[in-house]
Amino acid sequence: MVLSETLEPPKEVKTMVNLKDYAPFTGLLIFGNIENLILASQGAVAHVDPFILGGLSLIAVIIWLLIGTYGTKVAIKYADYIEIFGGVAIIILGLQSMIEAMGVSLFP
Repeated sequence: MVLSETLEPPKEVKTMVNLKDYAPFTGLLIFGNIENLILASQGAVAHVDPFILGGLSLIAVIIWLLIGTYGTKVAIKYADYIEIFGGVAIIILGLQSMIEAMGVSLFP
């Protein structure tokens, strides 16, 4: 008997999350994380208590994780629109951050 005849082929491993479902949202995931860093730096510059800022950031991330996990199946047909609106929001928040970093207050 040959050893290769007795071995079974490896079984397919099932994962809890299918990353292919999130592929249309990859840009938002990447740039959204960059925007989180920008917002965190704004909080640091404004001398916000880091524990409160960290707690609020963690709550926001968990909420977005839940929305993203359970809302992907519903939102996938609107992925192109979500990508556009999300990208515009990220650009606006980034511009606001850069303008305020130069000392110009947009909302006094």
